[in-house]
Amino acid sequence: MTRESPLQLAIFDCDGTLVDSQYSIIKAMDLTCKTYGIDKLQRDSIRRIVGLPLEIAMAKLFEGQAQSTYNDMAECYRNHFRIMRRAEDVEEPLFPGVLEALDKLEGDGWLLGVATGKAMRGLIPTLETHNLEKRFSTLQTACRARGKPHPEMVEKALAETGVDAHNAIVIGDTTYDIHMACNANVKSIGVSWGYHDADELLAAGAKSVVHEYSELAEAVYKAMEE
Repeated sequence: MTRESPLQLAIFDCDGTLVDSQYSIIKAMDLTCKTYGIDKLQRDSIRRIVGLPLEIAMAKLFEGQAQSTYNDMAECYRNHFRIMRRAEDVEEPLFPGVLEALDKLEGDGWLLGVATGKAMRGLIPTLETHNLEKRFSTLQTACRARGKPHPEMVEKALAETGVDAHNAIVIGDTTYDIHMACNANVKSIGVSWGYHDADELLAAGAKSVVHEYSELAEAVYKAMEE
């Protein structure tokens, strides 16, 4: 009688990892600034906060305000994004090689998940745009768990799938993803095509950084052997 292999789970970030959503994020933030009579922010400043819960992101971008103001600004951003989506003015293309990488991991028996700073009502339309909504065994969002870098989204993903922490890995483009993984005692792989630099991802604790999706499966398997 052979022993079955343990379940393994690859948890992907969304924005900056699966999809390139910076155009839409920056546009919604520009509209939020306009609503509040604030000058537009530098693109790099906006890119730096992608992945955080919106209320925390607003606090980083607009220091010195009351928490209630950050909450209101976050809701304003969400409203602008919803209007953009209804107008079909949201651009969230998949990064090259995403589908092939998911196919490879799934074909090798891996479960797939998502952990994102998006709300669920934002994540589902993004996945549906690319027919990915049924590819993932677990979807974790900042509206249903504490946001990155807190480990709760990873912990909930593990609980939902029945996977042990040592059999899971996080794939993401920001230090928030890597710190979330470290806080959950889970390994991580960084991707260089997103919103934080490769050196930052390695310094945060990523096992390695890949530069295109064709490198991902091998990097994941190598990390799991360590």
